[in-house]
Amino acid sequence: MDLRLPSGTAAAMSRADDPLRGLVVIPDIWGLRPLFADMCDSLRDRTGWTVATLDPFPGQDLPDASDPDALEARGSALFGLADDDLLRDAVDAADATGCEHVGLIGFCMGGMYALKASATGRFDRIAAFYGMVHVPPHWAGPGQGDPMEALSRRGAIEVMAVIGTADPLTPTEHVADLVAAGVHVQNYVGAEHGFVHDATRPAHRPEDAADAWERVLTFLAGD
Repeated sequence: MDLRLPSGTAAAMSRADDPLRGLVVIPDIWGLRPLFADMCDSLRDRTGWTVATLDPFPGQDLPDASDPDALEARGSALFGLADDDLLRDAVDAADATGCEHVGLIGFCMGGMYALKASATGRFDRIAAFYGMVHVPPHWAGPGQGDPMEALSRRGAIEVMAVIGTADPLTPTEHVADLVAAGVHVQNYVGAEHGFVHDATRPAHRPEDAADAWERVLTFLAGD
């Protein structure tokens, strides 16, 4: 089901019958696209939860991965993002599920925002797939706060991070910061960035991806 959040941001939802909980998915830097709408359907069918996702770049006409300048353009757009806007939309997406208990997951850039969302107080449990632990300098615009600062304000909210040990965007010293903050870190030895959520990526590792999904969904369910 397509929907508009109160801000006007485009979102998509897969609604379950009598769901026990909701789940919000924050996409990677390539934004809201069929991959994530299909993911919502798949997760709904697997869990029985109502699952929503949202456009992290609302109102912007950005190039897709086929354009050689796309990553630079999206990085510039991310530099201009304000945490308050994206996190507001994530909370509104949680409310749109109609569920009291809502989890959150995010991938890559979305994983970074998942860590930041830990301080909103709206999400019961949060899982970040290879989310940046500190904002990369070229993304650090005036509206960007540091994920670790948000984690320090999360209270009792439990957070999990899925990390590939060969991922240059989550170096060992940054992962150590997560561990010191009490985040549940699940390492996958030799895995590179983006190894779970998109089977078309060269970095995709099917067995590790299946294991990560099982662990994350168990964590989110509170089992």
